[in-house]
Amino acid sequence: MSSGKIIRLKLIPASGKNVGTIFWFHGSGDSGDGFYEWIKFFMGNFSFPHLKCMFPTAPIRYYTPSNGAPQSVWFDRKDILPTVDEDLETLNDISYEINSLIDQELSVGIPLNKIIVGGFSMGGCLALHTAFRTTPGLGGVFSMSSFLNNNSIVYEAIRDHPEKVINTPLIMFHGGSDQLVELEWGKDTFKELTKLGVKGTFQVIPNTFHELKKDQLIDLFKWINKIIPPPKEEI
Repeated sequence: MSSGKIIRLKLIPASGKNVGTIFWFHGSGDSGDGFYEWIKFFMGNFSFPHLKCMFPTAPIRYYTPSNGAPQSVWFDRKDILPTVDEDLETLNDISYEINSLIDQELSVGIPLNKIIVGGFSMGGCLALHTAFRTTPGLGGVFSMSSFLNNNSIVYEAIRDHPEKVINTPLIMFHGGSDQLVELEWGKDTFKELTKLGVKGTFQVIPNTFHELKKDQLIDLFKWINKIIPPPKEEI
């Protein structure tokens, strides 16, 4: 139940010459397939000409905020609040799995700086841990409706080795009316990261709850293509 093993992996291949990879991490209780379908609802049968898209599905764990019921979640939390301590055991558990997936991409010739990680809600939090703590040197990181705990180990990792993350750009999106993950939690996370030297942008999506919106995804796709541009013959 709590082995931390990723259940399955949905792959959307590049439509042209593959030069990089995007990992998309879903929110709590969702799946890689579900996250893909949610994005597809807004963007159609999307693919990038030069980037492979990977949608892993989280393991089934006992999840404390759901009264200990088993859910598809990346890690456990004591509560959905920034003031509680992180569950480092399950965070480290899943980080090992994510690093293994990244290592597989490196083994087939994808450079570390051509790999982007990101996600929605809990998935965005996992992406921040991945980019700024467990796998520094990635090409970019994005989060949507996410936050880090106030005393996150991510901040400690950046303080210890700021030179390892200085070249990893960040973009954060947050619904202006989010009632599950409050806007201020996301803003505070971004402020703390930028104080530590992370370069990025924070975009508030007006009239948006804990959800995705098409305009947000359009902006995200533009950002991805700016961070890792298609080869000239693919433009």
